[in-house]
Amino acid sequence: MLTGRESLVRLIGRRRRSPLPASLAAVLSPSSPFPAASTAQADDGGGSGEAAGAEAGPSSGGSGGVGVGAEWVSCPVCGESIRGSDYCVNTHLDICLTRGTKRKLTQSTLLNFRFSRKVSAEPASNNLKNEIKTESEKQIDEDLSRDQTFFSLDIDIEGSKAGASVSSPGCLNGSLGISKMISTYVPSNTLLPNVKDAVSNVPVEHCSSSMFPTVATSRSIDACADLNSSTIIAVDTVIVGRRFHENIELREDAGITFQRDPQNAKDSDAIKVLYAASECEEMLGYLPRELAKVLAPLMDRKYVECEGYVVGLPEQQLGNVPIQITVQKYQRNDDPKYLQSLWEKFISTIKSGNFQRPTSARYQKNFNLMISDVIANHTHVFSDIEKSFLASFKSLSDDGQCLFVRIYTRKGPWFRKSTILYREILDLEHAAMELKLAGYIDMLSCTVDPSEYDMKEILDVLSVPEMKEILKELQKDNTTCTRRHELVCTLLSLYHNGTCTSLPKRILNLTGTCIRISKMADELLWRIQRLFFLNGDQDLSSFLLVEFGVVKFPDYACSISHRPFQERSDLLEYEEAIRVAQVMDESLDNNNMDLVTRCIDLSENRLCAMSKQENATSPEHSPSFFSCFSSSWVYSKILTLGVSVYERDRRYEDAIRILKILLSKIACDRRRGYWTLRLSVDLEHMGRPNESLSIAEGGVIDPWVRAGSKFALQRRVLRLSKPPRRWKIPSYADYVRRNIKEVNIEGRPLNCETGAKNLFYGYDGELCGVEQLALQYYADEGGGWQGTHSEGGIWMTIFGLLMWGVMFSDIQDVFQSKFQMAPLDLETDDFYKSRKDLAESQLKKIQDGMAEEMLISSWELHQGTSCHGVNWDRHSLTDLRAVVACIGGHRLALLLRHLAIDYRSWSSGMPDLLLWRFLDERGGGEAKLVEVKGPRDQLSEQQRAWILVLMDFGFDVEVCKVSPVAKRSSSLSKLHLV
Repeated sequence: MLTGRESLVRLIGRRRRSPLPASLAAVLSPSSPFPAASTAQADDGGGSGEAAGAEAGPSSGGSGGVGVGAEWVSCPVCGESIRGSDYCVNTHLDICLTRGTKRKLTQSTLLNFRFSRKVSAEPASNNLKNEIKTESEKQIDEDLSRDQTFFSLDIDIEGSKAGASVSSPGCLNGSLGISKMISTYVPSNTLLPNVKDAVSNVPVEHCSSSMFPTVATSRSIDACADLNSSTIIAVDTVIVGRRFHENIELREDAGITFQRDPQNAKDSDAIKVLYAASECEEMLGYLPRELAKVLAPLMDRKYVECEGYVVGLPEQQLGNVPIQITVQKYQRNDDPKYLQSLWEKFISTIKSGNFQRPTSARYQKNFNLMISDVIANHTHVFSDIEKSFLASFKSLSDDGQCLFVRIYTRKGPWFRKSTILYREILDLEHAAMELKLAGYIDMLSCTVDPSEYDMKEILDVLSVPEMKEILKELQKDNTTCTRRHELVCTLLSLYHNGTCTSLPKRILNLTGTCIRISKMADELLWRIQRLFFLNGDQDLSSFLLVEFGVVKFPDYACSISHRPFQERSDLLEYEEAIRVAQVMDESLDNNNMDLVTRCIDLSENRLCAMSKQENATSPEHSPSFFSCFSSSWVYSKILTLGVSVYERDRRYEDAIRILKILLSKIACDRRRGYWTLRLSVDLEHMGRPNESLSIAEGGVIDPWVRAGSKFALQRRVLRLSKPPRRWKIPSYADYVRRNIKEVNIEGRPLNCETGAKNLFYGYDGELCGVEQLALQYYADEGGGWQGTHSEGGIWMTIFGLLMWGVMFSDIQDVFQSKFQMAPLDLETDDFYKSRKDLAESQLKKIQDGMAEEMLISSWELHQGTSCHGVNWDRHSLTDLRAVVACIGGHRLALLLRHLAIDYRSWSSGMPDLLLWRFLDERGGGEAKLVEVKGPRDQLSEQQRAWILVLMDFGFDVEVCKVSPVAKRSSSLSKLHLV
């Protein structure tokens, strides 16, 4: 892999599926000159560059033809608001008329029931406020009202039959009525037909709370007044857990009973729902956990009796069954105060809870939590349009939210609607249309012009047999295409040359309606996820890993005074740079070198347009470790990869130009060592040794050139500075030329092919690599050493455990979320500087011989907790204790300080093997570090630098070279110095 490619892929993270913004696409086109200013700045006025078309409506960039100025009209069937000039009118009517809902609306309810539209993103904030106001005054249809708040409908049974005494929402805090009454709790704006009076069995017409005036009743008592009064409460809820029990055919109005299940392993408050119509009262499921929690104590003390009936049938076979429970309170003389408190808790829960459907799915809750957290903490980087759009997500139904999160986390971009099947989504058709109207998804059907979409993405929905079937219909069955990419290319060529203009129709005939995340939703949700996790490695799965106990993050305090993006323009420029990086990565995958060059040139122009001061840190404004959240950081990574591309193609002049730009624009960065080294090497390739030497000499004294890069430059200076170029020998010549102890061992090889992993027959006769062979040698003939092959892994684990308190101390701005495994400044100079006193205190304890005790304590306190560098599974506590004891406190403290000061530069390149052995029963021991090299392998500059540093710290270090068995060799090993 090209140098810098892996780092760039990690930075990009989840690839965005939406097409490039028009401004960026134009800049990357071959015929377009590069502007000096970022295209993101031009879009800052009314929204992000990716969402610039949002002012035209809730969905932009291929939303299926939503008109810019189309009038909103109401559907005569369901009352939804849809664009009058959009194709959605006919499509929406078809869905409404063919949905086949089991509770059909009568003429009177259609005339009397007042519908309202959902809140949608509008160009101006005053339109949004008007819609929110309309939302509070009107109602939505039956399918969109399941997650709304509750209101109470109080019916005075002893009152007049001509009318009912009705209380306004929240009347539980005031009056409930007299003696015998029914308080029916149903979701606001919900139409529940066929609900009967629990006492008289007379059908009661349920209406919206807004259709009733607030009526004061003269005969009322407090909700928690006299316990001697017998009260009946009717609660609308559902039966959950149906899939775990036998499939029983239900009918509406069927009677049900309830039975406590205190022995339930999952929930001691569980309440079973039994089918009263069957002889043995077959079990249907359970009441929702939230309701059972407050109802179970009342049932256990026989303070209430419950019965109920089935209100309606679920659309799915094992879906949640809507029911109504009648809870009747009886007089009890034992402990009336305690029973009263239980009853009050029950009433309070019924008032505030929603038991019409089960608790939201975990991923749905996590998704809403992520949006809320980012909007609260990063509100300054979102425009009013974007805030309105994101706020509208909470107003979607549970089905709509679940569907969106499900397809957002899948690869896509297009999905067949017919193949989407999730248990928690009860009405897929309605959820898809709701998302479409809200602008969260695009829908592709026969009524939509497919020319605005990428045909290749649409073809990816088809399977290989389906593509072959289309080719057969086109009488192209003589084609030899068998692989998927060949079939896609053939169909694309037929479509673009006009041979098969009906290809989209043929595809949709096979797939049916397809959906995908809309452009605006994809861009904004990518931003939400990036702002929440601040990296490209984590996503929504991190929530689930925590909830399931798979991952546990450390405990630390988030002391925040600065955010990574101070201004909206900073974020837009960063996002645009990430898009350029994604285009370059995809172009390398597709071997589109012309577009790769365009990305490099664009990044070069962007970086040149920035002043050097912009890349330098300003302590009074933001911490220096926030520099990785800047566009200049991303462009520098693109250019670093570009250097590797040019060097691979032997375009050294281009590589030299880019390297000089990077060194002139990025003043404070550890990558300056790599850039300086490559510049010196490329100049030598071009036959310019004097300039190459000058660059190397300048790099040696650069404070940001460290570790292996500095060592490599020192070696270059010694090689290039021979007389007559330089007469004076550098002061570091003796240090660089120090001898490194080397051990040669021989093994019986299986293969010794260049570029392939060397395999040998070990001492036990089994196949192994050179590292395992060396371990066997040191354990046997090499002196009875124990050891592990971990390179730097075991050192990073020891550093994390012994410096745990230092890493996760309360430092300003280094922890921005609860999903971090390390502080943001770990790989910067600020890490040691801001914690110097605490770090030195910890290192003093280690030097005084307390390392083993500290290691045991840290292991027991934090075992299993995720921490950067710590591998709980690979290294046992026994081995770690042995290593710490054999190394000694002095050497260990020096090594850990070295890592703390410059973790990033020295976190790689450590010797392969760490060996230890105890000399006596009292615990005295010694340790050895070994770098293993197979045939034709050489030490890297970073490995040489580490070996010399370890030698300075007093470690026993050597290089073990493994070579094939010589024909006339009589000895297995030979020790000498080089």
